[in-house]
Amino acid sequence: MPTTTKRRAPRTKSKADVALTIEMMTQQYGPFTHEARLPPTDEMVFTILSQHTSDINSSRAYRSLMETFSSLEAVASADVADIEKAIALGGLAKIKAPRIKAVLNKILELNGELDLSFLREMPLNDAKTWLRQLPGIGPKSAGIVLSFSLGMPAMAIDTHIYRVSQRLGVIGPKVSVDKAHEILEDKVEPEEVFNFHVSYINHGRQVCKAQRPLCPECVVGGLCPSRKKFMTKADLAALAAQEEQALAGSPGAPMPHLPQPDA
Repeated sequence: MPTTTKRRAPRTKSKADVALTIEMMTQQYGPFTHEARLPPTDEMVFTILSQHTSDINSSRAYRSLMETFSSLEAVASADVADIEKAIALGGLAKIKAPRIKAVLNKILELNGELDLSFLREMPLNDAKTWLRQLPGIGPKSAGIVLSFSLGMPAMAIDTHIYRVSQRLGVIGPKVSVDKAHEILEDKVEPEEVFNFHVSYINHGRQVCKAQRPLCPECVVGGLCPSRKKFMTKADLAALAAQEEQALAGSPGAPMPHLPQPDA
C-alpha cells in the first residue's frame, strides 16, 4: 500500500527575525511618534467610516458627522437617514450609518455611557473580548481602538500588514487574517507593536505593493523568502552580482540581513 508523505508546514520567522525587520523598517521610514488620534469611541466610529474608502474620505465623513451632531450621544439617538446624510462624503453611507448607530447604542446598553476609557484598565484579551461583542466589530477594528486610541499592545492587521507579513514569512501562506492577529501578538514584543504597525503599513504602501512590489528597493530584501518571485531577470542578475561581491569582500561571512537559524 503506497505511503503518503505529510508536508511540513513552512517555517516562519522567529521573534528575533521579526524584531530585526521592525528595526530596519523603522530606520527606513521612522522615527514614529505615538499620539492618540481620537478618544476610543470616536476612534471606533472613525474606523467604521474608514472601511473601503480612502483616509481623505473617511476624515471628511467624520468631520461632517461631528459638525452635524453635537456629540456621539446625539448620533446614537439620531435617525439613520440623518446619519447617512452626514457621512455621505465617505461612501457606503447606507451600510455605515446603521452600523454606527447600532454600535453606539450597544455601547450605551452595555456600559451606560459612551466612554470606553475603562478598557485601558482591563487585561488585553478581556478588552478585545468586550469590543468584539459590539455588532460588526472584528479583531482589526478592536485592535485599532485598543492600540491607536488607548495605547494597548493589540494587533490591528490591515491589508498591508497581512501582505508584508506573508511575503516575509512572518506568518504562513494559508493563515487567515483573524489567526494572524493571534500569531503576530505572540511574535511582536508589546513595546514594539506600534512601530510594527506603522513600519509594516509604510513598507506595504511604498515598496511591498500588492501589484509589482519594488523588491530591488526593499530594505528587508535579504530577509524575504518571496522577493525572487517578483523580480525580473535583470534584477535577479544584479542581485546575484551583489551577492558574489559581498561574499568576495568578506569570505565566510553570512549575507547581510539573512536570518540566522534558531538555536
